[in-house]
Amino acid sequence: MQVALIRALCVAALLPLLGGQAFAVSAYVTNEKGNSITILDVDRMEAIKTFPVGKRPRGIALSPDGARLYVCTSDDDVIQVYDTASLALLGRIATSDPEQIVLSPDGARIYVANEDDNLISIFDAQTRKSIAEVPVGVEPEGVAVSPDGKTIVATSETTNMAHFIDAAARKIVGNVLVGARPRFAQFKPDGSELWVSSEVGGAVAVIDPVQKKLIAKVGFEIPGLTKEQAQPVGIRMTADGKTAFIALGPANRVAVVDTATKKVERYLLVGQRVWQLALTPGDKYLLAVNGLTNDVSIIDVTARKVLKSVQVGALPWGVAVAPK
Repeated sequence: MQVALIRALCVAALLPLLGGQAFAVSAYVTNEKGNSITILDVDRMEAIKTFPVGKRPRGIALSPDGARLYVCTSDDDVIQVYDTASLALLGRIATSDPEQIVLSPDGARIYVANEDDNLISIFDAQTRKSIAEVPVGVEPEGVAVSPDGKTIVATSETTNMAHFIDAAARKIVGNVLVGARPRFAQFKPDGSELWVSSEVGGAVAVIDPVQKKLIAKVGFEIPGLTKEQAQPVGIRMTADGKTAFIALGPANRVAVVDTATKKVERYLLVGQRVWQLALTPGDKYLLAVNGLTNDVSIIDVTARKVLKSVQVGALPWGVAVAPK
């Protein structure tokens, strides 16, 4: 018994040394012009592999267990599904000009914004078959799902609205007018607020998802830059819901926002045209995807400091982080 215990403890101690890759935090970055995905080892802060995918990959998502990777290859009108262990292509889901994609919290449903057809498409994740299509406003860009999985939100660029969709009934139950060209939507972890970025409007709308009413706006004033240069896109929040990070596009900065006061605490200088964001497990690092410098900035969340820039492929767009 003692020998077996000692052996088990020795193996446990040696595993991190023998198989560092297995314990690394992996991030997947879509390269819109490169027609590829770059995989990052976030702990080592380096790119470890780039592999080809379909044409114009943008939105990207992982299954809750991290086993499957979903990639919107917009110009192919397809979502490609990959096995993350082998990177084998498992299948394709046909859908018109997919822009962004999210999965339900339980991983059973796939929700896709189809920009050209003004639809939110819903698929069964297991069978990859279509379940429903919900008509929304003109040019839906963003799609989000509430933490309880009961509400889907679509943002339409031309209609300038956030559309609330009942996930069970698969129909719109409310619309909220936001700023010009809404790009991205993000629920607070407790579901109490919905934040929607408006790229041209230059602000983030904070919405009460129960009342479906605008309750606040987050604006940006960056010394040395015009207001027009601050174009919010990607939004991510820490697990405790206290801090929001907002990518400001051509301002080349990430805003750090106190979610209680809705005030910007500071701006972090990153690469050019920062677009989408992702947090690693435990909110240790924030990854900021910089489209025009073809890199990802790795930010220490606690220190609020950019640690390193990692080169990826041509015109990186989206990023997804595997669960630990």
